Amino acid sequence: MSQLSVFDDQNPKKVLWQGENPAEIANILKTVGIRFEQWEAAEPVQAGDTQEKVLAAYQRDIDRLVHEAGYVTVDVVSLTPNHPDKTAFRTKFLSEHSHSEDEVRFFVDGEGLFALHITDIVYEILCKKGDLISVPANTTHWFDMGPNPRFVAIRFFNNPDGWVANYTGSDIAERFSRLEN
Repeated sequence: MSQLSVFDDQNPKKVLWQGENPAEIANILKTVGIRFEQWEAAEPVQAGDTQEKVLAAYQRDIDRLVHEAGYVTVDVVSLTPNHPDKTAFRTKFLSEHSHSEDEVRFFVDGEGLFALHITDIVYEILCKKGDLISVPANTTHWFDMGPNPRFVAIRFFNNPDGWVANYTGSDIAERFSRLEN
């Protein structure tokens, strides 16, 4: 089940709010400009399915989001525990960064932990199968896929060049939770 934990950025041990109710999670995140939704597949899909099958299963929601936000590229990414570059990929996303475009991920399968650093608060969102998160451009954040990543995600891009990170140089991400799966 999805989970949101909220912390003061100076005290990662003290939880200010925590919950698993998707409607509450969406409402809290909406107050800081983060979109959180849950989608259901029109047909069953699983890890290992083709990109075409995965996209077809969620086409209605994909079309709605593309129409609303103007995304120009949509693709599917999959990572498994036996991927030879899993450690390098994990490390790449673990440092606080932002993007000049939205970072939008829909979890078809598996899980990932997003941490959003907004003003003096850190919002940790454990995204699971069926969760969509949209992190607006220039929002500082980091992402942990765990030491043994297992997820399939649909990615949406404003920029056809894809994912480009602007690292802050802060060590804040090292003080907060890790996904240990």
